Amino acid sequence: MIPSVNDPGSRTMGLLAYLYGPGKHEEHADPHLVASFDGMSPDPGRDPKTTLKDLQQLLDQPVDALPEHARPAKHVWHTSVRATAGDRILSDEEWGEIARRVVAATGIDPGGGEPACRWAAVRHADDHIHIIATLVCEDGSRPDDFRSGKRAQAECRLIEKELGLHQVAPGDGTAAQRPTSAERHKAERQGRERTAREELRETVRRAVAGTQGEGEFFDRLAAAGLLVHKRIAPSGDLLGYKVALPDDRNKDGDPVFYPGARLAPDLSLPRIRERWAATVAAGQDGEGVTADAPLRSVPGPASARRAATTAAWQAVLVLDDGDDGVISAHIAAAGEVLDALAKTSAAHTRKQLGEAASAFERASRSHVRAARGHDRALRQAARDLVHGGPALGRGEDGASTAMLIDMAFFLVTAAAAWHGRKEHAQQAAAALQAAEHLRAAYQAASGHPMAVLHQRGRLLPPALQRRHATVLREAVPELAEQVLAEAGWPALAATLADAEAAGHDPADLLVQATGRRELDTASSVSDVLVWRLRRLAGLPADASAMPLHGNTTERPSRSHTNGPADTRQDSRNRARGH
Repeated sequence: MIPSVNDPGSRTMGLLAYLYGPGKHEEHADPHLVASFDGMSPDPGRDPKTTLKDLQQLLDQPVDALPEHARPAKHVWHTSVRATAGDRILSDEEWGEIARRVVAATGIDPGGGEPACRWAAVRHADDHIHIIATLVCEDGSRPDDFRSGKRAQAECRLIEKELGLHQVAPGDGTAAQRPTSAERHKAERQGRERTAREELRETVRRAVAGTQGEGEFFDRLAAAGLLVHKRIAPSGDLLGYKVALPDDRNKDGDPVFYPGARLAPDLSLPRIRERWAATVAAGQDGEGVTADAPLRSVPGPASARRAATTAAWQAVLVLDDGDDGVISAHIAAAGEVLDALAKTSAAHTRKQLGEAASAFERASRSHVRAARGHDRALRQAARDLVHGGPALGRGEDGASTAMLIDMAFFLVTAAAAWHGRKEHAQQAAAALQAAEHLRAAYQAASGHPMAVLHQRGRLLPPALQRRHATVLREAVPELAEQVLAEAGWPALAATLADAEAAGHDPADLLVQATGRRELDTASSVSDVLVWRLRRLAGLPADASAMPLHGNTTERPSRSHTNGPADTRQDSRNRARGH
C-alpha cells in the first residue's frame, strides 16, 4: 500500500473538481466519499442535491474564519493511498478506516481531543483513494504535519499486515520518483509500455555507464535519439541538463523535458560529475584522456567481459568486509556494469539482463555516501563493455558472457546481503530481484558452452576422471561430494584437465576459487567453479576449439608426496596471498 503525499496546494475547489471529475483518461468511475472528518460531510458523488461548492465551503470554513492576512497561501493537503497490484479489492468501509488511520498518523486529525483539520476521503477507482484536507485546525491553529509522508508510510506498513495485503518494503527517500497517474495514462494513450519518465531514466542511466566526462555523456544521449537541453550560466559554465523523447509532446506540441534529478537522484549533473571526479584527480581532463596519457586499446566483447569478471570478483571481496562508503561506491558502479552488459548483450539474454539492470537501479542508491574513486575498476569495466561493442552470443563472446553473468550474480547477491545488514529494505529486495533475472540470463547464456564442456568431460578417460575426482576431494573436501553428485561435474572435470594441460595446479586453483567466497547461493557449485577456474587459469571460456585430453597414464596423486592435509594447507596459504 503506497501513500503519496503531495506538496500543499492553494485551491480546494480545483482538487475537488479533479477528484469528482471523469479524470484525464475517463478513468474515474463512481467518485464518492468513503470517510470525512465528521462522518456527515456532503457527498457530491452520491447526493444529487449536493454540489462541489458545498463540500469546498465546508472544508475551507476554518481557513475562511481567519483574517485574510493570517490565511496560509498553501492550505490544501492531499495524498493518495494506493493498493499494490495483486491486492484484493477493498470495500468502502475498509478504505474509510484506512483514511481515518492515515489522517491520524500524519497529524491532520490526530484524535484524542487534539486540534484537527477538516478532511474528506474520495474513492473513484477500485485500487486507491484520495484524501483532501485544509491545513487549518478548528481552533485556527496549524496541524503538526511535519514529515507527514514518512508517517503515512509507516502507518501503511501496519495496515498491510493487519489486512493481509502485500507488504511493501519501507523506503528511505532515495528512490526515483514514481510516474504520476497522468503520465501513466498518457503512455497508455500513446501505446507505450512505459512512461516517458521511465524510458528516459533507463536511457540516461545507460548513457552514464562508464563515461569519463561531459562530452562523452552528452554524445551518448544524442546518439540514443534524445532531445537534450543544457542549462548554461552567464559565465558559460554548464549548470544542468534536461532531456525529452522526440515524440513526447505537451498539448502545445512542445517536447516534455525532464531534468536529470527528476529522473533519479543520482542522475543530476552534480551527482554524475562525482563519478568523473576520480578520473580528473588521476590526471585526466574530464573529457577523456589527456594528450600526454597513453591511449587505451579498445577491447573486443570477449576480453571486455573477462576483464569485467575479474573486476566483479574483486568487488565481491570488497563487499564482504570493506568500508561502507567504499562498498556504496562499488554497488553504484556495479549498476553501471549491469547497464553496460544489458546494452551490449545478445538477443537471447537481452531481456533478462535489461530487467536485471532496471531492478538493480533501486539497489544502487542509499543514504550511505559513495566514496568515489575506489570504484574505478568497475567503472572501467563498464566503459570497456560499451566500447567493446555488442556480443554475438556465440563462441568466446557467448561463453565469456556466461562467465560474467555468473560473477555478476554473486556481486548482486553480496549487495543484497550488505543492504540487508544495513536495513535498506527496498534496496535489498531490488538486488534480490536483479539476482533472479541474472539467474535466468545465465541459463540462456550458458547452455551451449556448458554443453561443450560437459561432453568434453564425458569423453575424458575414466582414469583421468578418477584422478581429478581425487584432486577435488583433497583440495575442497567440504564441497567434493556435492559437486561430484551434480550434473555439472563432467564440465568441471574437463576444466580441471584443461588447467592441468596448461601448466596449472588444479588443486591450487580449486582452493583459490572456493577459499575467498561462500557458494551457498549458487544453484550449481560445479558451474561456478568452472567459470572461476577458467578465469583464474586464463583458459578460453569457449572450449569447443581446445584439444581433447586422451592421456590415460596415471600420475601420482599429490597425497602420495605431501599428504592431503599438507597439500590443502599449502594451497590455502597460496590462496590467501592471491
